[in-house]
Amino acid sequence: MSAQEILASVGSFSPYDLLLFEEKTVRKIFSKNDMLLQPGEICQSVYFILSGSFFQFQDNDLTETIIDLHLPKEWMYNHPSLIEQKPSGTTIKAFEDAEVIELSLSNLHGLIAGSQSFLNLGRIFDQANHRTYLFDNALSPAQKYNYIKNVKPLIVQVFPVKMIASYLKIAPETLSRVRANH
Repeated sequence: MSAQEILASVGSFSPYDLLLFEEKTVRKIFSKNDMLLQPGEICQSVYFILSGSFFQFQDNDLTETIIDLHLPKEWMYNHPSLIEQKPSGTTIKAFEDAEVIELSLSNLHGLIAGSQSFLNLGRIFDQANHRTYLFDNALSPAQKYNYIKNVKPLIVQVFPVKMIASYLKIAPETLSRVRANH
């Protein structure tokens, strides 16, 4: 995937901008279950997923509460840790073998200094709006499931029901019933 394809969702960039982006980013490979971010670490980068998938969760004694599910062609990061530069309360882990493009905060600032076009990258920080919509609108389980299928259609093909249910904050049995009625 080219820099132009990666950046297409946030704006249009000149050939010079694309070269700058390629200079400031790093390709990384993760194996299934590799940790990208652990609790207590401060998130210092944003990642564009080229292939594979990740999940973000909080460990609560015996259970993992899914905070987010990340798929290819998505930007991924821990929002509170990155924005506030405070220790993460969540883990980001590879659900399967994956490849990402990493853009550190310092390199992001360098891109913006090099070209004002990179101010468009601010759009990647709007992801929290999906979670806000899901949980601030008193949606029924069926509405939550329909919303997530529209926003992230591949989610139901990649992640098991138990993880999707945790992400949607509904019981796995409820999600199974909702899916059976579709």
